[in-house]
Amino acid sequence: MNSIEYSAETDIDAPAAAVWAVVADYGRDPEWREGVATMAPAPPGAVRPGTTTDERMRAMGRAYRNGGVVGEVEPGVRFTWRTTSGVDADGARTVRDLGDGRSRLRLEVRLRPHGAQRLFAPLLRVVLHRGLVADTARLRALVECSVPRT
Repeated sequence: MNSIEYSAETDIDAPAAAVWAVVADYGRDPEWREGVATMAPAPPGAVRPGTTTDERMRAMGRAYRNGGVVGEVEPGVRFTWRTTSGVDADGARTVRDLGDGRSRLRLEVRLRPHGAQRLFAPLLRVVLHRGLVADTARLRALVECSVPRT
């Protein structure tokens, strides 16, 4: 098994711009991503190609420090990322406008376990997928609570 791929998707009762404002600002990741203690993007604010990140998190009882970099960005819609240190991973975050003030968020991750991590790949797949689903639910709640209703 070379990589573990997983994704999660949720519909959000908020405009795509409101979802993008949260998902494309790495500095807000600790608000909705379980285990993320700090996330320091450079430069701060909305992602752009070349934005770097310094993430400190806890997962499955271990502390991790991951460096990352943003690749392609389609503002308001999608961006790709990859790690540059720490765990070996890459992925994408996508926001789709569904009309009528609703949107769909999709998070995608590919993790490449190395060494002893390979032995736990089946468990990692389940745990990481559940975590990603929970993260999308937290992001949905965060955004829906912050959007004024008319």
